Amino acid sequence: MIKSTMTALLLGASVLTLAGCSKKAETPGKTEVAATAIAGENEAEAAIPSNPERNAYFGNVHVHTGYSFDALTNGSKTKPEDAYAWAQGKEITNSGVGGKIQIVTPLDFYMVSEHAEFMGVFNQMSNPDSPLSKHPLAAGVTSPDANVALQTFAGILRDMSAGKIDPAFTDPKLAHSVWEEIIKAADANYKPGKFTTFAGFEWTSNPQKRNLHRVVVFRDTAHLPDLVLSSLESDDPETLWAWMAKQRDNGATLFAIPHNGNASDGRMFELTKFDGKPIDAAYNATRAKNEPLYEISQIKGTSETWPGLSPNDEFAGFEQWNYTLSADFQRPVNHRGSFARQALLDGLSQDAAGKGNPFKYGFIGDSDTHNAAGTNEEFNNTGKFAHENDPRFALGGAPGMPEGQIQQIREFSSGGLAGVWAEKNTRGAIYDAMARKETFGTSGTMIKVRFFGGWDFAPGDVTASDFVQRGYKRGVPMGGDLKGTGKAPTFMVTALKDPKSGNLDRVQIVKGWVDAKGAQHEKIYDVVWSGDRKPDAAGKLPAVGNTVDLKTGKYTNSIGSASLASTWTDPDFDPKVRAFYYARVLEIPTPRWSTIAAAKLGVPIPGKLPVSIQERAWSSPIWYQPG
Repeated sequence: MIKSTMTALLLGASVLTLAGCSKKAETPGKTEVAATAIAGENEAEAAIPSNPERNAYFGNVHVHTGYSFDALTNGSKTKPEDAYAWAQGKEITNSGVGGKIQIVTPLDFYMVSEHAEFMGVFNQMSNPDSPLSKHPLAAGVTSPDANVALQTFAGILRDMSAGKIDPAFTDPKLAHSVWEEIIKAADANYKPGKFTTFAGFEWTSNPQKRNLHRVVVFRDTAHLPDLVLSSLESDDPETLWAWMAKQRDNGATLFAIPHNGNASDGRMFELTKFDGKPIDAAYNATRAKNEPLYEISQIKGTSETWPGLSPNDEFAGFEQWNYTLSADFQRPVNHRGSFARQALLDGLSQDAAGKGNPFKYGFIGDSDTHNAAGTNEEFNNTGKFAHENDPRFALGGAPGMPEGQIQQIREFSSGGLAGVWAEKNTRGAIYDAMARKETFGTSGTMIKVRFFGGWDFAPGDVTASDFVQRGYKRGVPMGGDLKGTGKAPTFMVTALKDPKSGNLDRVQIVKGWVDAKGAQHEKIYDVVWSGDRKPDAAGKLPAVGNTVDLKTGKYTNSIGSASLASTWTDPDFDPKVRAFYYARVLEIPTPRWSTIAAAKLGVPIPGKLPVSIQERAWSSPIWYQPG
């Protein structure tokens, strides 16, 4: 049973679902209309100029509005069109108690991915034209009194936990109509060459309140199912992958992105199947086919690695949000299986055992906002839920909120960003970039990082005017594979700061490998940094410094560099063992959103929170495999 309903609402922890259906029920002429629309879309995309060296584009594909059950009951009145307006730089005003929300630097692409479970049900209770507005619970769900709305939803959860599912909440006609509205909003806001949208949803599997959620992204809006899949049928990810295979049989192109593994308590990357049996070659191949990317950072924290898993990584403890999605503020006890770097290592071990690599993930950052606004800007943080738009509530909690829950909200991060290198800003180009893993994730800032690996790069290549051409011609980009030649691989990495954020501290390359005896290893190399610092005798680079003013919540860019670039050859290379490499770029320390909010309110910074953070970016890995 759920002990704290408000916690379940705030953290999106419900496993109660609306059944999905992939069976097509075409109305006369629907196929022809869709084909005509897609043909026009393809023609518009083809007319957009293409850059063979590719451009960096930033966006989110993990976004909720008031159409998600846990968003509406926490005050969000937003709709998909509000989300797309916000991402394009427009002001939105129906976002809750905090008033207006507007991004400073608009995004390039965005996708509303509502929970498949109860998609739009409670939103329709506030629609006088919907039969649900006459439902006996509608007055409570839509009450302006937050406590009344929460208690009403608490009763719904209790009933459903007891197996009492109201048929009105599982009406496939309603689910279909809401899904159609989400698709229409995506199509209405797609502007090839300027702003890209996708159709998608979130599959919300939460066994024992352990987060196994996935966002599902469709390449275009042709051949979409009439209903999306929820986790009512099963919390097993293999159920989702089987459903995705059926969509491909129907002509769709799609993939899934697992996220927030730090809240999975070891289950996101576990080495057993859902039924407890060991993963095998068939499982590994299916997972790799369906899940090319992993969401490494979002509002509910960063899941690159954990200090206990990476004790020699001084930057391992970044924005962890160390909670499960349980109702009693529970901390995870199993960290292995929750973090990306260990998963990459386990993937190498699986591959070395002849089973293939199930965890060969590229990286993105994302949001998980439940209030339409991705809130990636640390200085412009508007929180995960509507009430957090008001800094008083973000730091002190809503009236009546338990202290444990207030602390959880304080530990929320700002949203992350997905970065892609694509030929143009269109659905096809951005989707294909994600599918080939030429992606990078950031903790929210627009750092541009580029990473190539190869055998024949010279030190001067990275600063040459045709550096990108050399990278593609003589190597592979992030997300690529290097086959063994006996030589140590060389990598080129460049990083450019976000003009509205901190200067850059350093660029590191993170290496993981599995030796001939099967033992796993990792090592972090500082490859280029700002200033005239020199590593000490132990090889440790001194800290860049910290200019954050606690009283004002401001900082200066008097330290660090605007850009960094380097060519680096692995000094510890063994041609006989599998390895992965990815770049990690660190900014100088800047004030955390909570520090900025405390300064605005004139109150002390709450305890147990970092005053400053080092925003960062992670490239997708490049994998080395012996020839």
